[in-house]
Amino acid sequence: MRDYLQFYIDGAWVTPAEPHTLDVINPATEAVCGRISLGATADVDRAVAAATRAFETFSRTTREERLALLGRIIDVYKRRYNDVAAAITEEMGAPVSLSQNAQAAIGLGHLQTAQAILQSYQFEELRGTTLLAREPIGVCGFITPWNWPMNQITCKVAPALAVGCTMVLKPSEIAPFSGYLFAEILHEAGVPPGVFNLINGDGPGVGAAISAHPGIDLVSFTGSTRAGIEVARAAAATVKRVHQELGGKSPNIILPDADLPAAVTRGVKHVMQNTGQSCNAPTRMLAPVSLMPQVIDIAREAALSTTVGDPNGNAELGPVVSELQWTKIQRLIEKGIEEGATLVAGGPGKPDGLETGYYVKPTVFANVTNTMTIAREEIFGPVVAILGYETVEEAIAIANDTPYGLAAYVQGRDHALLRSTAARLRAGQVNINGAGTDLMAPFGGYKQSGNGREWGDLAFGEFLETKAEIGYGAIAAE
Repeated sequence: MRDYLQFYIDGAWVTPAEPHTLDVINPATEAVCGRISLGATADVDRAVAAATRAFETFSRTTREERLALLGRIIDVYKRRYNDVAAAITEEMGAPVSLSQNAQAAIGLGHLQTAQAILQSYQFEELRGTTLLAREPIGVCGFITPWNWPMNQITCKVAPALAVGCTMVLKPSEIAPFSGYLFAEILHEAGVPPGVFNLINGDGPGVGAAISAHPGIDLVSFTGSTRAGIEVARAAAATVKRVHQELGGKSPNIILPDADLPAAVTRGVKHVMQNTGQSCNAPTRMLAPVSLMPQVIDIAREAALSTTVGDPNGNAELGPVVSELQWTKIQRLIEKGIEEGATLVAGGPGKPDGLETGYYVKPTVFANVTNTMTIAREEIFGPVVAILGYETVEEAIAIANDTPYGLAAYVQGRDHALLRSTAARLRAGQVNINGAGTDLMAPFGGYKQSGNGREWGDLAFGEFLETKAEIGYGAIAAE
């Protein structure tokens, strides 16, 4: 039982202004596994004041000082690595193998990537006699989700620290343990007081206060498009920079010349990873109508071979994060059946023998049209929708016929066709033939999938303002 009832503000663990607790539920057991405090506007005010004071000095630290700080954070993170992975398994149900090899690992990866970029990042550029100086934007407010908790925390915190910003973080109240441990890691690493602050809470109590706060210069939000709209509205009155990574309904085009067993299996298994709770999951599989019988057989076998069970065991899929999420997924599966899609594997209800825990059957639908609800809405569960196409031109049109544009996938053998198809997909990141994760590749979306980019060197720019010092070079020449 974890009791994380304090907030981290100004370099110390402090009591909330108005103590109010929330139970945290283990999604595998449906039992209470911990408690956190829910913050309020007064806590945000205190944290922003601390971050504002700290910005005066931290923004003027040298590159070498920040490199050393990142190095210390990385060292402590490595020592606490197993603690972080265990917390993620407990709070959101990720299988141990996924927590160890991906969830905790990507947090370390973002820290190491920021450290590597900072070594040579150009903060100043002389154009003629004008100096372009890139300076930290100020106090940042971070609102992060529960599905990849350490990924979303570190891909914001690491570049912000690297360029000299200070910050206030609100991790998800559904999966708050890993964020709390991250605050402990930063404290042990010697992050100066006020540079990093953590307040637990929900969207109405803390998220809205962060978004609207006049002392925050940038708000970075990851979550649903619906919530992202509210964040942008709240931020508008203070004209702060708003950075968002929102929903997705990513297409996966299986080209006619693709290796069907490899491509279809890869697509299904990718959706099933993290129990379908990834915003960039390739949930719309587009396949040639002429090959549809084979595609369906392969997809069915891939789904049926996916094991579901206790995240502390050897299962590939754990539970989804909450009863609310489970209910939403069930409603959408039922909607797929109601609207006439063919259920190929899985379906409503819990897998046999898993009555306790928020478990979902690995589900595949075929004969889906792009007007069906399961092709339009983000399900955020282990559900694949297979759509048919007659020509590659039609496949591209279907792929782009979505309000989202976070990611897209294309698989085939013809290199020219792969590249020409990828070039026409309206998404922030296009994966070709199952390429591995690239932490230097910018991550973010087109359309209602958000704005701005995370990961790699482009992420640094999100936390910088550009100042033009005209005549700088002329002074040097006198």
